[in-house]
Order: sequence, then structure tokens, then C-alpha cells
Amino acid sequence: MQFKRVTIRKSERGLLLRNGDFERVLRPGKHRLASFADDLQVQVFSLGEPGFAHPLTEYLLAEEPDVVESEFERVELGPDQVGLRHENGVLVEILPPGSRKLYWRGLITVQVEVIDIAAAPEVPAELLPRLLQVQLRPRAVAGLAGVLLVQVPELGAGLVYVDGKIVRRIGPGAYGFWRFNHNVAVEVLDLRMQALEVTGQEILTRDKVSLRLNLAATWRYTDPLKAYEQLAKPADHLYRELQFGLRAAVGTRSLDELLENKTVIDDVVSAHARAKLSPFGVEVDSVGVKDIVLPGEMKTILAQVVEAGKAAEANVIRRREETAATRSLLNTAKVMEDNPTALRLKELETLERVAERIDRISVFGGLDQVLNGLVKLR
Repeated sequence: MQFKRVTIRKSERGLLLRNGDFERVLRPGKHRLASFADDLQVQVFSLGEPGFAHPLTEYLLAEEPDVVESEFERVELGPDQVGLRHENGVLVEILPPGSRKLYWRGLITVQVEVIDIAAAPEVPAELLPRLLQVQLRPRAVAGLAGVLLVQVPELGAGLVYVDGKIVRRIGPGAYGFWRFNHNVAVEVLDLRMQALEVTGQEILTRDKVSLRLNLAATWRYTDPLKAYEQLAKPADHLYRELQFGLRAAVGTRSLDELLENKTVIDDVVSAHARAKLSPFGVEVDSVGVKDIVLPGEMKTILAQVVEAGKAAEANVIRRREETAATRSLLNTAKVMEDNPTALRLKELETLERVAERIDRISVFGGLDQVLNGLVKLR
């Protein structure tokens, strides 16, 4: 007979295995073990780590109830139950449904709070603040991935999907959902006004002129639940309807009509988009064309047309001024023809204008000679 000596500290427990089979739990102290030519193994566990992860767990639960009752905290969860494991009152682990675990009794007090999730996947309101707080801890909580924590901001809304189906709409606030037994997702939406741009649209006008247009629109959700129940992606649907409205506005009008009334595109596209999106809980607030880009050759042609038009306008104005000047001269001549005094005054005015341009004037024979052509200029 051979003996094996083993010492178990106060902060430890030992598991005695004889030929690989469980024999008993060794408590603190010195142990003298008789082998009887058997293979003895003693596995030592620290009570500072209360979790008992061992291949013999199922055996102990099934065949050694007295040992489990005296040495372990026993946890067995049903298929619709979640366990919140606390160590000395602090949440350290979230146990999924169907968990079967053992935890050492001793240094650390282990408590498991069992929650039934069969009725609804939503985390109870009284439990939610505790789960939100654990996110701020330096030590992560095991199994926290089994909880979906969502923050819906002010002026926002959330759509809750359970197994791919929309089940409800939630308002601003904090929410939590169990991810066990169901595929749960939450899509957070912004209910404020949003902007959408439709850029680089190549469209032919009715007279076969190619235009490149950039469009901007503002919109918002009026009923997000209705929008996502009927449309897979409401924003993409709005983008396509803006494209269709833009083609309807440009393709049925000539280039001259579009240039004369630039707001017609905005009005047509806006009316089209509102009529199409309103039944789906989406409101289009405004639509506006940002840019209309013409082809290079069309720009040259339009520049020539504008230049010719402006030249024609200038020619008309010039002819109008010349006609007015001629009419004025004719009226002046008629007045001087019937009135010698007026003719004399005109001659003096002419002399004054001539004198302003000459440094020196020599007059012979009096002033009458000046007026009669006997003027010598030097």
C-alpha cells in the first residue's frame, strides 16, 4: 500500500480522482491518501475563482446531489430563462437559457437571479439601469453580448425587429432586449428634416438637347412604422421617385421652355414626389434644381444667340438716337429760317465754340467780317 500526502489551503478545495473517477471533495487541511495501487489524482481549485468548469459537472449534478448541496451553488436554467450571476452582490455574468453550472461555496457569495423571457424579449425596466451601468465598468461582464442595449435620441424613433418582423415602434429613451431564442434588432431613425441629393442626371429635352442636372430635396418621416412596413429602404425609394419626376419634367419640355421658366422643374418634381411618397409615411418638404449643365457646343450656340440679340438691340437704340438727333436739327433749321435773330444767335454760338479751340484770333474789318468768313486764324 502506498500513501500520498496532499495539503489543501483554506482558500482552496481539492477534487480527488481515483483511476479517473470522482471519489470525494477534499476540504482544507492535510490529507494522507491510500492509493492501493490505484492512480490517484488531486485537482486543486482556488475559491477566488468560484466557477467550476470541469468535465465531471454533469456527473456531479446527476449522481452526487449531496456533494453538490454541500460544496456548490447549483444553477439550472430552463429554455426560456436567463440568469444574472452576482459575486458578492456585483453582477459579473449573464447566463444564457439552458445553462447548467456549479460554483464553489466559500470565499465569494454567488447568487443567480433568474428571469423568465418567454413572454417578451424586452429587458424589464427595473433591470435596464443596472445593465447600462455595467458598460462603464473597467471589468467586462461575461455574456453581455446576449443583451441588445439601444439609445434612441430625442427627435428620433426606433423600429424593433424580432426574427425579421417589425413588432413595434419605440420613442426616445434607453431600451434593452434579450438576444436569446430570438433574432432581435433595432433600427434607429432620425425624425428631423433630412437632405437628399440627386446628382449627375443626363436627360434629353423634348427638342433632343442633352442636359446634366443636379437636384436637392428635403424630407422627413411622418410615420416610420408605415414606411418600413411597405418599403425596404424608404430613402432609396425617394431617390428613384425624384429621378422619375425629374425625367418627366425635363423630357416633356423644350430647352427654351426650361430656360424661360426655371421653376417648372421644381414644381413638377415636387408634386410627383409628394404624391408618390405620402401614402408611405414620408413627407417631401422642398425640391430644387441646383445646377443645369449644357453641353459645350450648346453653350457656344446660346452665347452666339445672346450676342446677336444684344447686337440687334444696340443697333435699334443707335438708329433711334440718330433719328431723334436728325429731327432735332430739322426743327432748329426751321426756327432759324423764319427768325433771323435766332440764326444770328446760332452763328455767335458757333463762333464761341470755334474760339475755345484756338489760341489766337486776328479780326480785320470788324465783327461782321468774322461772321461773313473774313476771319484769319493763326
